[in-house]
Amino acid sequence: MKALISRGVGRDLAVEDVHLPATGAGEVRVRIRAAGVCHSDLSMTNGTVVPPYPLVLGHEAAGVVTEVGDGVEWVAVGQHVVLNWSPACRQCWYCRRGESWLCESAGAAAVPRGTTADGTPLHATLGLGALAQEVVVPEHAVIAVPDEVPFEQAALLGCAVMTGAGAVANTAGVAAGDSVLVIGLGGVGLSAVMAARRAGADPVIAVDVSPAKRELALAAGATDFLVSDDTLSKAVRALTDGRGADHAIECVGRAATIRAAWRATRRGGHVTVVGMGAKDDLLSLSALDIFSSARSLRASVYGSADPDREVPELARAVLDGSLNLRPLVSHRITLDEAPEAFARMSRGEGARSVVVFED
Repeated sequence: MKALISRGVGRDLAVEDVHLPATGAGEVRVRIRAAGVCHSDLSMTNGTVVPPYPLVLGHEAAGVVTEVGDGVEWVAVGQHVVLNWSPACRQCWYCRRGESWLCESAGAAAVPRGTTADGTPLHATLGLGALAQEVVVPEHAVIAVPDEVPFEQAALLGCAVMTGAGAVANTAGVAAGDSVLVIGLGGVGLSAVMAARRAGADPVIAVDVSPAKRELALAAGATDFLVSDDTLSKAVRALTDGRGADHAIECVGRAATIRAAWRATRRGGHVTVVGMGAKDDLLSLSALDIFSSARSLRASVYGSADPDREVPELARAVLDGSLNLRPLVSHRITLDEAPEAFARMSRGEGARSVVVFED
């Protein structure tokens, strides 16, 4: 079968033939029908995270179960499923506390899975390696969704939408009437904009370095769009009666944009960091500023969500029309076009590129 492979930091991506292992006990084989190109995948190729290589990229996908191993009870052959890159064990200290997104056994950057055509051991991004025609994964790494949900939208539920919407609803706890600032308008940021608008936030201020993101932001539900520059804090205050935003959702993962979010948030407001940054990109805030501003700064891992429960809820929202994900998909591509999608993402262009596989 074909898969998108990274062989190291800075090296060209390529579609290659690979061999998956047989479907074992407690595992399922899924034929991928749609897979998103996520910034976390880019982090595996540009040195932000350095996993073992060669590596099958991809972790945001949906498909159809084609085979189940012994003992599988979670899903059946023929069901439509969304892949879950952080399946909870339900037994560790965090899971027992109801914080499954921090599960001790979930979220490894890469796990061994199959081989390349010449027999070299292969690894799968976040245990999935979903930019491929098929995957073999543990049964709890898939979540059944209604067949009526289009695959390209179902795929986004597994990462971009869950992460962005969860950051707004679960981590930040945005309520009707709150003012919300979202910095960074990739798939996750646009999902956060949608979630803030669904929650009744007003205004919803969307920010990006690219003016071309304006129409995407407005289509997602933003009331205002700002180009990120040194005047951002002043511009946000002008839209919030001089105070600053109640909530800032940072979806870039850089110290500079976290500081920008902090400065644009009102006294007593909340900054939620969603973007995954580099370990050597250090954030500096003065002790006096932390005290006098009374702001809070926190991270949101996978939207502080339990995907087993929340992905089906989001799927139902797609079907009843209360959640329109179509504006998130800016490019529908083939697997062979995925390397260019990574280049486009690194330039900050578009929203989400989704690989659509043939029937």
